[in-house]
Amino acid sequence: MSNIISKDEFSSLIQEYASYKRSIQGCSQKTVDEYLLDLRTFFRYLVARQKGIPFQSEEFFQLDISGVGLRDLENIHAEDLYDYLSFITDDRENKWCARARKLSAIRALYKYLVNKRHYLEHNPTVDIDSPKAQKTLPKVLSLHEAQRLLEAVERDRDSKFRERDYAILTLFLNCGMRLSELVGININDIDSDLTSLRVTGKGSKERVIYLNEACQYALTDYLILRMSQKYASVQTKAVFLSRLEQRISVKTVQAMVYKYLRLAGLESKHYSVHKLRHTAATLMYQSGNVDVRVLKEILGHEQLNTTQIYTHVSNADMEKAMKQNPLATQKKKH
Repeated sequence: MSNIISKDEFSSLIQEYASYKRSIQGCSQKTVDEYLLDLRTFFRYLVARQKGIPFQSEEFFQLDISGVGLRDLENIHAEDLYDYLSFITDDRENKWCARARKLSAIRALYKYLVNKRHYLEHNPTVDIDSPKAQKTLPKVLSLHEAQRLLEAVERDRDSKFRERDYAILTLFLNCGMRLSELVGININDIDSDLTSLRVTGKGSKERVIYLNEACQYALTDYLILRMSQKYASVQTKAVFLSRLEQRISVKTVQAMVYKYLRLAGLESKHYSVHKLRHTAATLMYQSGNVDVRVLKEILGHEQLNTTQIYTHVSNADMEKAMKQNPLATQKKKH
C-alpha cells in the first residue's frame, strides 16, 4: 500500500480542512499529509463497512473516499469510533501510539467542524479516552558506543565526506536535533563565532541551539571546506551538501548513519538516526545533570511529558544504589 497522499482523494470539505491546517494553524505540509493519511484509513473503514467490503481485501486499499462528506461525519457516534479503534487494533495490529494518533486526527477534524466552522452540532469524540500509553524506554547508544561511532568516521580516510559526516554525527549526538532540522540548516543560521545555530522544528517553529566545544571543532573543520573556493559556485545556502553539491537529503544522511553504525560494529543493535537524538537527550540528562525543563527547550518539545521519557533510571544508577545499601557488604559468618 502506498502512503502517497493527494488532496484529490478527499471531498472539498476535507480539502478545506487541510488548507486550514496548513495556512491558519501553520502546520508543515508533512504534518498535514500525516493527518490526511490517518483520516484516509478512517474514511476507507466507513465506506467498506457501508458496502460490506472485507477490511483485509485488496479492494479496501483502493476504495474511493471522495464522497465522504458532512452527512457521513454527522452520522458518526461514539460506538462507531469504538468499533473503528477495535478494527485498527485487531485487523491492522496498530500499537497504542498509532491508535492514539489516528484518534487524534479524527478528534481534530471534528473540533474544526463543530467549534471552528459550526458545520456540525455534535462531536462524537468528546467522551472517548485516548488509548493508554505503554511506557517503553527509548533505545539509545551508550557513551562508549557513541564514541565508537565517531571513531569509525575518523578511521574512514577514504571517504571524501569525512569532515561533513563527522560534523553531522557530532551535532546529532551533542545537540539532539531532528533529522529534518539538520538538513534544513543554512549558512546564515550559524553564528559567526560558532556559539549557536538556529533550526526550524515541527510546526515551522524556530529555536536556538547552543554549540559545545566538540560541535565547534567539528563544524569548523567542515566549514573550512564548505566555504572554500571549491564550492564558490554552489547556489544553495545549505550547510551540508551532497555529492551533487546540493542540500543533503534525509535519505543520504540516513544511509551515512547506517554505514558508520556498521563500520562501528553496531549494526546488530538496530539503531537509527532518531536514536541518536534519544542518545543525546539521555546523555545530557543522566551524565550532564541537565534539568528536564532545560532539556525540553533544547529538544524543541511542546509538552514536558514528552521530554520525561528521558528521566528513566539507568542500569548504572540502579547498580550504584545496590552497592550503597548499608547491608551490601554483610556476609554470612562461618
